[in-house]
Amino acid sequence: MPSYDYLHRAEFWLLITTLVYFLMNGAQIFETAVIIPRWTANAPASFSLLKGIDLKTFWIVMHSVHEITFMAAIYFCWDLGQVRNWLLLLFGIHFAVRVWTIVYFAPIIIRFQKNENLAATDEELQIIATRWRKLNYIRVGLFVAISIAMVFTYFLFMSIRY
Repeated sequence: MPSYDYLHRAEFWLLITTLVYFLMNGAQIFETAVIIPRWTANAPASFSLLKGIDLKTFWIVMHSVHEITFMAAIYFCWDLGQVRNWLLLLFGIHFAVRVWTIVYFAPIIIRFQKNENLAATDEELQIIATRWRKLNYIRVGLFVAISIAMVFTYFLFMSIRY
């Protein structure tokens, strides 16, 4: 059985990364419920709403902080086989969703924000915006599912600890 100090550090980082993930999910849910329906409502006219909203810096910082805490949790839980394995699995899923975000979601919203390369018709832009919104529901759902799985991972940690 690992030492008390080891378990204490492991628990601390597991809780921190779970809390940061829930904070991040709260922002994602707010954005999905309030901001995204507005800018996708009447493309391309509604893209003007994106001009006054620059969430890029917020999301870069938020994801960076979260991913650092996630890696710290993996590091400090490394000797706890089942917890480590769950964290690695969840981090892998998280990483896949982040890649999807960087490859699909970010380029589209950046293009819409800058109003660049919008050679498509209004109808085509509306289809793209609507698809983006619908796929975002799946993306946010995956992030929320990972958060819930983090709670179960914490419960697993507690069953090992006590």
